[in-house]
Amino acid sequence: MTGLSVTQESWSVRGSFTISRGTRTHAEVVVCALSREGRVGRGECLPYPRYGESVEGVVAEIEGLRDELARGLDREALQARLPAGAARNGLDCAFWDLEAKSAGKRVWDLAGIPAPEPTVTAFTLSLDTPEKMAAAAADNADRPLLKLKLAGAEDLERVRAVRASAPDSRLVIDANEGWSVEDYRTLAPQLAELGVALIEQPLPAGEDEGLRGLDRPVPLCADESCHDRRSLPGLLGLYEVINIKLDKTGGLTEALALKAAAQDAGLGIMVGCMLTTSLAMAPAMLLTAGAVVVDLDGPLLLAGDRENGLVYEGSVVHPPSTALWG
Repeated sequence: MTGLSVTQESWSVRGSFTISRGTRTHAEVVVCALSREGRVGRGECLPYPRYGESVEGVVAEIEGLRDELARGLDREALQARLPAGAARNGLDCAFWDLEAKSAGKRVWDLAGIPAPEPTVTAFTLSLDTPEKMAAAAADNADRPLLKLKLAGAEDLERVRAVRASAPDSRLVIDANEGWSVEDYRTLAPQLAELGVALIEQPLPAGEDEGLRGLDRPVPLCADESCHDRRSLPGLLGLYEVINIKLDKTGGLTEALALKAAAQDAGLGIMVGCMLTTSLAMAPAMLLTAGAVVVDLDGPLLLAGDRENGLVYEGSVVHPPSTALWG
C-alpha cells in the first residue's frame, strides 16, 4: 500500500524574474510524497499556466489518484494513467525516489545509466532593458554560460549589451515564443556574429513550420513545442536541439525515453528546468550526460533553497545527495 501526501509551497524569487509572458516574484510549487513501509519518496513539480495548469488543478489531479495508489498503482501504470505534465512529474519523481530508497541503491543504478557528474549549468538573465541586462551580465561575467530571456523589440541591443559586459561567456538566448519569422530572419545572422550558441523557441508553438527552409546561422532549440516523444515527428527538420524539462515530459521516466529517441533521431539535447528548488532539479541531473546545454539554475534564481539542496560551485552543479533525492 502506497500512501500519498501533497503540499503546496511558495518560494520567493531573488528580486523578480521576467520573460516575454510576464514577471514572477514567487515560485508556486507542488510537492508529492509517497510512503511505503516506513520509506518516503518525494517529487516536486511546477504547474504552468502556459500549458493550462494551475496549482489547484494539479493538486486535485494528484489527489484523485489517492485510492489507486493505495491499491497498488505503480510508476509504470502511472504513465498511462495521467498525461504528460506537472502532476505526473511530481508523482513519477516521487516513485523513483521511493524505489531507490526501497532498493538501497542510487536512482541512476535503477535506471541503468552511469552516475551523473558535476556539470556546468547556464545562469539565466531575466528580461529587462539592455542597460539592466548589461549590468546583470557584468555581475555574472565569470560564468561560462549565460542564458538571456528575450522578447522581440530591442533584443539585438540586449544581446550586444550583454556580450560587451560578458565577452568570454557562451550565450544562449530564449525568445519564449516572442518572435515572428521576420524577427528571426533579421536577428539570427546578427546574433551569430555576436557569438550566440543557441536560440530557443523563436516562434510560437504550433507555428514551427515557419522555420522550414530558413537559414540556420545559429542552431535552434525547441522548448514549448517539445513535450514528450509524441512531439518529435513534428520537430524533425525544424530544430537541431530539444529542451527536455520534467514538467513537460511528465517525469523522469518519459524524459529518459524522450532523450534516447531524440538522440536516435539525430537531435541534440538541452536539459532545462522551471523556476523551482533543488528537489525538482535533482532528477534532471540524470539527463545531463552528453547534453549540449544544461540549464538547471532554478535554485540560483530563488531567494533560498530547501534543506540538503544541490551544491553549486559557481556555475558547476553537483549530483544530489541521498538526503535530497534518489
